[in-house]
Amino acid sequence: MNYKMVGYIIGRIMVIMAILMCLPFIVALLHREDTIFGFALAILCQLIIGFAFSVKKPKNTELYAKEGLVIVALVWILTSLFGALPFYLSREIPSYLDALFETISGFTTTGATILSDIEALSDSALFWRSFTHWIGGMGVLVFVLAVLPKTHVTQSIHLMRAEVPGPQVGKLVSRMRSTARILYGIYIILTLLEVLCLRLAGMPWFDSLLNSFATAGTGGFCLKNASIAAYNSAAIDAIITFFMIVFGINFTLFYLLLTGHVLQVLKSEELRWFLGIIALATLCITLDVSHLYESFTEAFRYSVFQVSSIITTTGFITADYSQWPMFSQTILVLLMFVGAMAGSTGGGIKVSRVMILLKTVLRELRHQLRPRSVSALKLEGKLVEEKTFLGVMSYMSIYVLFFVVSMVLVSLNNLSFASSFSAVTTCLNNVGPGLEAVGPVNNFGSLNALSKLTLSIDMLAGRLELLPILTLFTPSAWRRR
Repeated sequence: MNYKMVGYIIGRIMVIMAILMCLPFIVALLHREDTIFGFALAILCQLIIGFAFSVKKPKNTELYAKEGLVIVALVWILTSLFGALPFYLSREIPSYLDALFETISGFTTTGATILSDIEALSDSALFWRSFTHWIGGMGVLVFVLAVLPKTHVTQSIHLMRAEVPGPQVGKLVSRMRSTARILYGIYIILTLLEVLCLRLAGMPWFDSLLNSFATAGTGGFCLKNASIAAYNSAAIDAIITFFMIVFGINFTLFYLLLTGHVLQVLKSEELRWFLGIIALATLCITLDVSHLYESFTEAFRYSVFQVSSIITTTGFITADYSQWPMFSQTILVLLMFVGAMAGSTGGGIKVSRVMILLKTVLRELRHQLRPRSVSALKLEGKLVEEKTFLGVMSYMSIYVLFFVVSMVLVSLNNLSFASSFSAVTTCLNNVGPGLEAVGPVNNFGSLNALSKLTLSIDMLAGRLELLPILTLFTPSAWRRR
């Protein structure tokens, strides 16, 4: 473990996070809100720690996979710990554990909340709450790679692999730093485009900006207690539905589209699966809930929004789906596990992993029927490498272990099975709302401390794809080389 380089990079990141926190601090100053002290203290603490660790660059700048995993995990934990201070010190969230839960939910783009009255928050707190979605959506480290000078980060692929969701991470261009800048350029342009569309649809500028932050990060924090349902606008629903799907798509495809490789985008197998799952789920739910609404069109409007919101793990709400038939609720829960595409801002297991798992099952069935046959496992028309396949299998094994342990711990809260199961499902997959006690019209505020802490770890583990969090508790990872 290269401790000095790990500390150096964490220090640089703390400085950048302090700079980013200046935006809600400015909002607090302009509105003269009680959050001023909390933001000022959090900014000061991060600057002190940041400069203390990064004042001198180490001679040995080597970074390997384990350093990348440790850096990512520590950065996300530290940013969450400091990010919770404005909520707690202003007493807008009186409990630090609740403030930490809310902040982790923001950075991990989960959208699960402990707040029962969101509209009581100050403008600066609402801004920071949604802005954490935007920062965490593309990734803290990806942002850092995009803005740091070339000389500050070496072997950056290890940082990006540890943070970008999906079974494999590659470069769009030859330099990783340029890749990060391209990704964030696309991210910013799409966010601004959504802000403009929402404003044209009649949403106020402040609401448009914050809801776009939440959509871009596929997070789901809204300014209203009733979520997007509060706006009661078919146009706004349509715009947000479109952009939720857009941000659930692998950003590599946007780069290919911009560079004129349209056919390559259309040939994307994962994209076809992703859009196909959305279409099929929407059709099934629309038919199932059509009797609850005045027209088929209205049923489709609410169904496609909720399907898009759940599969992209955004978590916005326009309808209380806990009142829908069990068939529709079951589909939505299954979509929580599937998640968005690899390389997107969405959570979940990812469509590409689901594809590999299903193709593996089909291959084994064919092998049982024809023992002498040899069937290759392909994804996007290419053979799936052994390390990718093993990575998917390892991920699923760890995923199941996390899920089972979390279920046992949350069950001590004495919630119903549906509440406990959906709470773990929605947090580990970074979705947001669950069922019953943690459903779309309820929140996580009534859970005990153990459940909140467990689900907070689940949110971090789910966003970071499990391994970075596990690495922190692996003794061999901390040994010097």
